[in-house]
Amino acid sequence: MLSFRECTLIKLDKTFGLTQIDESPILQDWLDGKIEISDFERQSLMMYQKTLIRYVDNWNEAELTQNFIAPVFTLVNFSSKIFSLFAQRKFGGVVDGIEMGGKPDGIIAKGFREPEKTYFCFQEYKKEKDPEGDPAGQVLAAMLVAQEFNEHKHPIYGCYVKGRDWFFIVLERKKYCISLGHLATRNDIFDIFRILKVLKQIVIHLVKLEM
Repeated sequence: MLSFRECTLIKLDKTFGLTQIDESPILQDWLDGKIEISDFERQSLMMYQKTLIRYVDNWNEAELTQNFIAPVFTLVNFSSKIFSLFAQRKFGGVVDGIEMGGKPDGIIAKGFREPEKTYFCFQEYKKEKDPEGDPAGQVLAAMLVAQEFNEHKHPIYGCYVKGRDWFFIVLERKKYCISLGHLATRNDIFDIFRILKVLKQIVIHLVKLEM
């Protein structure tokens, strides 16, 4: 079995014949999506950001998660009786005859008490310096499994964090595209939040297509 934690972009490219592309209309539409951010949300983000700026160089992964990443996701509110944000759940499947699995740090999936069909994978809260493993490879590995469960009917969305930097990724069949980094300690924080709110609308749309 291939563990998500073992995966790197190089390993996945060679094993599954994947290609990283420089531009993707699907990724660009996601990143450019328009949605309103309320005054309350802006004030909350500025409060989270102030804490991030002060402590990000000293936090470990769990502290970064609890003090910054989790509050941002909670502010978007991905939880409903139809789909939810799940964390550290066992997740695995078979891709091109190879069994893969692990516990992604976060997935957004159809389901109430347990994940049923995954649309988004969020992986590995890594420090910017000397990270262990390849967070891009780990999130892409989970996305490949999610793509199998969705029978390749639509793109799979993902994100990984390295300290201050957030990277967004889309996978469609054998091609994937990764955004430039969005720096959460600067005004990019509002773009990060907007992109996550747009993601919520994308997930709502995908769920409706299946109903």
